[in-house]
Amino acid sequence: MTITTFNPPVRTLMGPGPSDVHPRVLSALARPTIGHLDPSFSTMMDEVKTLLQYAFQTDNQLTFPVSAPGSAGMETCFANLLEAGDSVIVCQNGVFGGRMKENVERCGAIATMVEDEWGKAVDPQKVEDALKAHPEASVLAFVHAETSTGALSDAKTLCALAHQYNCLTIVDAVTSVGGSELRVDDWGIDAIYSGTQKCLSCVPGLSPVSFSERAQERIKQRKERVQSWFLDLSLVMGYWGNDGGRSYHHTAPVNSLYALHESLLMLKEEGLENAWARHSMLHQALKAGLEAMGLSFIVPEGSRLAQLNAVTIPSNVDDAVVRKRLLHEYDLEIGAGLGSLAGKVWRIGLMGQSASASNVMFCLASLESVLNDMGATINTGVALPAAQKATFG
Repeated sequence: MTITTFNPPVRTLMGPGPSDVHPRVLSALARPTIGHLDPSFSTMMDEVKTLLQYAFQTDNQLTFPVSAPGSAGMETCFANLLEAGDSVIVCQNGVFGGRMKENVERCGAIATMVEDEWGKAVDPQKVEDALKAHPEASVLAFVHAETSTGALSDAKTLCALAHQYNCLTIVDAVTSVGGSELRVDDWGIDAIYSGTQKCLSCVPGLSPVSFSERAQERIKQRKERVQSWFLDLSLVMGYWGNDGGRSYHHTAPVNSLYALHESLLMLKEEGLENAWARHSMLHQALKAGLEAMGLSFIVPEGSRLAQLNAVTIPSNVDDAVVRKRLLHEYDLEIGAGLGSLAGKVWRIGLMGQSASASNVMFCLASLESVLNDMGATINTGVALPAAQKATFG
């Protein structure tokens, strides 16, 4: 076998992530690598922290990107806030609530599950019932934007309930940061984690996190050391602290942090609320086109994510064949269903730089072409005009 330089195909990424990366961000990756303790790099780290505080809408001092993907951000939250024997209320309405449960149990804590149908938002009444039934619980954990189903839960209400019953909150915002309204301080979120590869349109491999003063106080009161050396915040913050000094903890992914800095700067330039509005507007255009074609969504409209659209696959259509043809004939990636939704839905992403009017039109035209060629029962010739009208009136 002869191995040569790898040149990836140019794709349009409209799956559940990663999303398209802007040339500005790719260019940032190619800048000269400097030391992770270099004074210039430290200055940039401070700027990344400030920009992340803007993206999260928080003044939390303990805000930084974990040097690993979103799953490590998740473990950072659970490993630092939980000890063996703690009681945690975990909400599950898709795949990623289940991963929260795994983290709770691996910390030696006890998970009480609040389960909702996949495709539905977390039910606040069920959560309150669980909090009443388990006064020993110290943490409520839930997914804000469930990537496996496209459902958006009411984080503000759930956090208010948690604090009413003296619980901290751990929130999965991997898909929501930069794409859906999210206000960490106003909503009282105590620990939150995200990923860089979705609505931030950065390269995969970093996980922004933020911790409230309440959460930091809980960490300080731990009886046992955090079981993970790499994710122990008492050690990591010696590197990400804001006291002007940087103590060595690990070799940070220098060039990836350049990329995150650029992507967050682009978010700041666009304006956070403008970014939320862009995702919503383009979702409405995609929705209009898909529904005109005869396709439907699994999530009720009031709790539907703009940036992750779970669309029911027409009967007698082979899910994998459609996705394969879109990839090979159009260089277009959409996602498959996960878990109980495998083979039943496509997950079409409108995230960050992938959320554009041209991508909406391209996706609709490509999907219509493949489905029509396969003999699917759809309406043809109507999707693009419907999307055009929804976008531009």
